[in-house]
Amino acid sequence: MITLKSERQIAMMHEAGKLLAKCHQEIARMIKPGISTLEIDAFVERFLAQHGATPEQKGYQGYQYATCASVNDEVCHGFPRRKRLKNGDIVTIDMVVNLNGALADSAWTYAVGSIPAETARLLEVTKTALYKGIEQAVVGNRLGDIGHAIQQYVEAAGFSVVREFTGHGIGPTIHEEPQILHYGTPGKGLRLKEGMVITIEPMVNVGTWRTKMDANGWTARTADGTLSAQYEHTIAITKDGPLILTEQN
Repeated sequence: MITLKSERQIAMMHEAGKLLAKCHQEIARMIKPGISTLEIDAFVERFLAQHGATPEQKGYQGYQYATCASVNDEVCHGFPRRKRLKNGDIVTIDMVVNLNGALADSAWTYAVGSIPAETARLLEVTKTALYKGIEQAVVGNRLGDIGHAIQQYVEAAGFSVVREFTGHGIGPTIHEEPQILHYGTPGKGLRLKEGMVITIEPMVNVGTWRTKMDANGWTARTADGTLSAQYEHTIAITKDGPLILTEQN
């Protein structure tokens, strides 16, 4: 079931999104060789508590952490761990913030120290692809318009778009209808309506788009061991165009 949000609900989600963006800004300052993703996860817990918020994904279907931390070939849902990040790594930190019952969801891929030029291009293409998708998130467009814009841009750059994991509706629970594919055909799929709140979160791989699952049942990796990046925003569909609720200003 797709729920349309009121202006008040969207405003509350926007406040959660601003806090999430602020948290990401703090994480960006922390990322360097030698830090562990478990330390980052502990920081997020403290930061949210200090601001009257909670990590919504902690406890979700038994998940134990405040964040997902996916390193290098991990596509999504990587577990925070004690292993230290090293120069040249990339790490995606993904989290859902609950502030006064309103949710916001955002992921960002960070470079650890100095990364090769081709890795930097992967991050830039992935981030740009997110905004290409957001441009299509307008009243009257269809979900296929979002997916097509992302897929066309990513594949023209020589990378691939993960298909097994998607964006989604959000609020009042983490994952709601509809699914937001990051590939597709323009003019196809559900029509976007004012009041919908969705995540757009392309996962882009250097090699094949196919993934494989770790034994933990959560973490997905690229099937060929190549790098993967992801950027995600929570978006409200408004009469004035897409409103990014998790923007880092």
